[in-house]
Amino acid sequence: MESFWELTARELSDKLRRGECSAVEVARACLDRIAAEDATVRAFLSVEPDWALSQAEEVDRRRRAGESLGPLAGVPVAVKDNLCVQGRVTSCASRMLAHFRSPYDATVVDRLLKAGAIIVGKTNLDEFAMGGSTETSAFQFTRNPWDVERIPGGSSGGAAACVAARMVPLSVGSDTGGSIRQPAALCGISGLKPTYGRVSRFGLVAFASSLDQIGPLAQSAEDCALLLEVLAGHDPRDATSLDRPVPRYASELEGAIKGLRIGWVPEHFTEGLDGEVGEAVREALRIYEDLGAELVEVASPHARYAVAAYYIIAPSEASSNLARYDGVHYGYRTDEKAMLADLEEERRLLRESGDEAALEEIDSALVRLYRRSRAGGFGAEVKRRIMLGTYALSAGYYDAYYLKALKVRRLIRQDYDRAFSQVDVIAGPVTPSPAFRLGEKTSDPLAMYLFDLYTVGANLAGLPAMAIPCGFSREGLPIGLHLQAPALEEVRLLRAAHALQRNTDWHRRRPGSHIAARSELRG
Repeated sequence: MESFWELTARELSDKLRRGECSAVEVARACLDRIAAEDATVRAFLSVEPDWALSQAEEVDRRRRAGESLGPLAGVPVAVKDNLCVQGRVTSCASRMLAHFRSPYDATVVDRLLKAGAIIVGKTNLDEFAMGGSTETSAFQFTRNPWDVERIPGGSSGGAAACVAARMVPLSVGSDTGGSIRQPAALCGISGLKPTYGRVSRFGLVAFASSLDQIGPLAQSAEDCALLLEVLAGHDPRDATSLDRPVPRYASELEGAIKGLRIGWVPEHFTEGLDGEVGEAVREALRIYEDLGAELVEVASPHARYAVAAYYIIAPSEASSNLARYDGVHYGYRTDEKAMLADLEEERRLLRESGDEAALEEIDSALVRLYRRSRAGGFGAEVKRRIMLGTYALSAGYYDAYYLKALKVRRLIRQDYDRAFSQVDVIAGPVTPSPAFRLGEKTSDPLAMYLFDLYTVGANLAGLPAMAIPCGFSREGLPIGLHLQAPALEEVRLLRAAHALQRNTDWHRRRPGSHIAARSELRG
């Protein structure tokens, strides 16, 4: 059987359309690849062979019947396990939702299915998307395909790792502070966080509602464009969804780079940035210059406050969003179901009798149930962020922390506005270093949070941003380039990324075949 796993989504789509292979053949090849690789990488929390093959059979049937098919007809896709898929478990990699089956599809899942994509399974993540290494998952660690002793990044670590290991050509992740771009960079693939509101969040289990955004991970900017075109668009079920036309992203990749103004921020190249990462990013900027782009220094005076602001705003929103998991309505409950039923009956009788003192005692028993359920259902990092957020929102601290963080957020957005009055895109590093070893930072939450230094700004400002490969370290670990653009300028972002990928081969390398040497211009 042909090695379909070596092909990009665009190449697979073209072969399927020309009738050179069937969707069932591609799906079987994908499932075989997962069976061979995922025992080591552990990118997937669930794989759906029967469902995937039935989807593929339907695509083939419709193609034989001459029916009109969607742009991803027959192309395998993986979905991060914080996106609802009807009838399937949506666990968010948490004990709290380990057995929760969604009664509906997320909007992006519905759009994938209508586009003919073959959903093969759901990928691992940091619990409730809170983390940057996929080590906070309640179920398993995901490993970086380039070095299985290292992290794949997070929180969309499984979504990035399965593409890097060529188990699937496309995956869908979510990004709250860098959770698409950071693992894309560390795994040597491309990942895009769209403008806030560009892709519907309906059916995404919320972490921080003003920051979360869904986006594509793929082998190339071209494949990201293909997938984004399917995911994007207005959705009346999401109040934050933007009612704006969706460009033909995949058809608008070609465009002159000559004259493109690329901004760079000096503060992004100071102490704390690994030397090899800095050199790889500078080399990418030199390639852009050779292609005719203009490099422009821009200021970002409030960037140094971005991590602090983010780690007040995001936990505060998480504290509110995760309050619904109380062990009563749905999700994990401590082993006191019978007790709860008895308590409810006793409460009813006490209300009828008017015994308020006894009612207070019953309420305290319910509080104990909530506490025990939440303590058993949530992991350490989720608890840490809930406590941080609850503290920041509490009486006496709201103005000093949360309100001040919102003011800093506005200043950061104004920095971007000023920068984009001078340049078309901003380029820099995605992460301070290549992937670190598993367990290296788990005992130091602050060090883990600082790994988001370069990515959280785009979420705070609601702007599109993208990570693409731009080199390798001496140890053979991928290094990513971070590109950011003004709101709704995903076309500009994708064109800039595609231009670099037309002239380098970093994105074409895969684990086991990379050479840690500088890429040459192809001319």
